[in-house]
Amino acid sequence: MAEGLRERKKRQVRQHISDLATGLFLERGFVTVTVAEIAELADVSVNTVYNYFPAKEDLFLDRMTGVTQRVARFVRGRDKGESAAEAVLRELRSLAVSVSPELGLMDGFADFMRVIEEAPTLQARLARLQGEVLDAVVTTLREETGAPADDPLPDLVGGQLAWIEGALVGHISQGMLAGRKAVEVSRDALVLLDEIEELLGEKVLNYARRAAG
Repeated sequence: MAEGLRERKKRQVRQHISDLATGLFLERGFVTVTVAEIAELADVSVNTVYNYFPAKEDLFLDRMTGVTQRVARFVRGRDKGESAAEAVLRELRSLAVSVSPELGLMDGFADFMRVIEEAPTLQARLARLQGEVLDAVVTTLREETGAPADDPLPDLVGGQLAWIEGALVGHISQGMLAGRKAVEVSRDALVLLDEIEELLGEKVLNYARRAAG
């Protein structure tokens, strides 16, 4: 369905506020910037800012919303004959090969991470988002396999799949914070994914394999 004029205007206002807020946070840090300052710069009321972003942390991490569903999406989109872990590893390798900003492989990501390192509330929000990643993939594994509620395997395998993504993004973040080039970090990321795959047991690597036929 085509986006209506009202919806488009709301999306544009939201993006405008988010972009200005991010610029201020990168320039001065998360803690020192107030919502009132953001509202004034965006030429909107404080209430308008909160209508779009319920908390100050949402202004900085608004683009992280889709990330919580990423691993679950990889699992649902696995190919015929492919297991959940194989799909996640394949998709993450593809993002690393393409030096994708989705993994933080981009100029300016180090500045983004420094803002988070200096703000405990942002760190707490990231930890909560990581929990949402795990919840999403476990729910998806249960749906995809039809596992009963008392079956622990979706939780155990889901924990491994969420860990794969978390370990990769953490490794990339360290490399970018060290001032390395995104292309160099991407090559290291591919090596790390190979090492991760070697660590996974057969039960994890074969879980939720989609029928080949």
